[in-house]
Amino acid sequence: MIPSPFIAERLLFTSASPAHDALPVVFAFPNTYSVGITSLGYQAVWAMLASRPDVQVSRLFTDVAEPLPPAPALLGFSLSWELDYANVLNLLEQLDIPCQASDRTTTHPLVFGGGPVLTANPEPFADYFDLILLGDAEILIPALVDAVQTVRGESRDRQLRHLAQVPGLYVPSLYDVTYVSPDGPIDQITPNYPDIPAQVEKQTYRGNTLLASTVVTPQAAWENIYMVEVVRSCPELCRFCLASYLTLPFRTASVTESLIPAIERGLQVTDRLGLLGASVTQHPEFDDLLAYLDRPDFDSVRLSLASVRTNTVTANLARVLVKHGAKSITIAVESGSDRLRNLINKKLHTDEITAAAVQAQAGGLSGLKLYGMVGLPTETMDDLEQTVAMMLTLKQAAPQLRLTLGCSTFVPKAHTPFQWFGVDRQAEKRLQFLQKQLRPHGIDWRPESYNWSVIQALISRGDRRLSRLLERVRHYGNSLGSYRRAFKELRGQLPPLEFYVHDRWSTTQTLPWSHLQGPLPAATLVKHGEAAWAKGDRKGAESQIIKK
Repeated sequence: MIPSPFIAERLLFTSASPAHDALPVVFAFPNTYSVGITSLGYQAVWAMLASRPDVQVSRLFTDVAEPLPPAPALLGFSLSWELDYANVLNLLEQLDIPCQASDRTTTHPLVFGGGPVLTANPEPFADYFDLILLGDAEILIPALVDAVQTVRGESRDRQLRHLAQVPGLYVPSLYDVTYVSPDGPIDQITPNYPDIPAQVEKQTYRGNTLLASTVVTPQAAWENIYMVEVVRSCPELCRFCLASYLTLPFRTASVTESLIPAIERGLQVTDRLGLLGASVTQHPEFDDLLAYLDRPDFDSVRLSLASVRTNTVTANLARVLVKHGAKSITIAVESGSDRLRNLINKKLHTDEITAAAVQAQAGGLSGLKLYGMVGLPTETMDDLEQTVAMMLTLKQAAPQLRLTLGCSTFVPKAHTPFQWFGVDRQAEKRLQFLQKQLRPHGIDWRPESYNWSVIQALISRGDRRLSRLLERVRHYGNSLGSYRRAFKELRGQLPPLEFYVHDRWSTTQTLPWSHLQGPLPAATLVKHGEAAWAKGDRKGAESQIIKK
């Protein structure tokens, strides 16, 4: 008999003893235990639920589960990867719960979802969920449980209408979506009851105590890792970046009140520490945190950092990372073109990238990983040639470093200034160009699949009409061919693939998420886009966002 992975867990929080009338909840991650338990967000929400005496929570993964209640009141999913939607549907079927929310009755639990995928644009999956949590769990989980307790035992319709009044709780069934035509753009999105808010606003936690691991286990994808969130969001506001725009404002954890106590707590059970955040080294007290970790009593700790801001790489940072077991560091540069980086608001010059490589080598690191991107708006072959030139310059400036360039295709994301753009049809050829130019020089080339970028863009800009399509794709397999097959079968019932993926949208049209308010209104995003063209576009008015 294979032992349960739960046995190996070391908990870093105190779970409550559920009261006799505790709310029965199943909290699921639509992937394996190893993947799910490595998600800091999933860990945190589970601990929030398990710490309440008025909740009895059981965990569910695709390969293992805790004992499940016979009649849960709530079934929640944390969705952090788009294609995990198929596992959401698989788990619903295993639990004998209809995949479509409209087919559920009072005998079924309320199915809720959260996580970055659903917060960005929940509409392709809206028909699968009774409610969706938009924003930060620190606010939304207590609000959800309290609201459900208030209407527990009432009709499903009454419960949903009550939950829709809670800020950040989005009930898709209470909003009607009409279209210009069955295969045309959205006409309007309106609530179907007068007391339902016309817009649902994402909820933002503004405290200075951020997330830290609530469980450490050797069964995690990152074995025995203890994770600490150092910063949330990013101050740079690169115009394409969902991680920056969707999570505004930039927040930092207090070093003395939050980070150091959390780190000391975690290092009592493991010697692996991960510092998380989109821009960890831009914490205003990062040098103090680094000095704290550089103490002799932490010499045995293995330390890993998320991607760091390029111009914060120093020889001292590299030295400390090497001392704690790191071999490489990761920076995001997007392009070798100063013009293109200026356009996307990267605020980074090629000489700073070169300096980062030199400092990484001086500090003893053996590898430098760079994130790049092709297909950004207004990109030309000249920009790609500058990326090649930059990589060759880095190789010459830091010859002892093993250089890796991971490169993705630009995918438009909701709530960003580039949400109106489509995927560049030439992106695949541009990835091939970079591969041909870089690999002969010994540079490790790791491109992301162009076909996956197409699917990602489809889901990123999709609307509710995709729900039936996605159910078909689940049975056909998740290849680009299966998506094209499903589009062909549903022709006339929704726009073609090209509309969602490649078309450039007008800033005046109703977007699938127009009724969901992110940190910045659409008008501000348009201004940020216009500022981009003014800063970096040589083509002038020809490349401006379409307004009509």
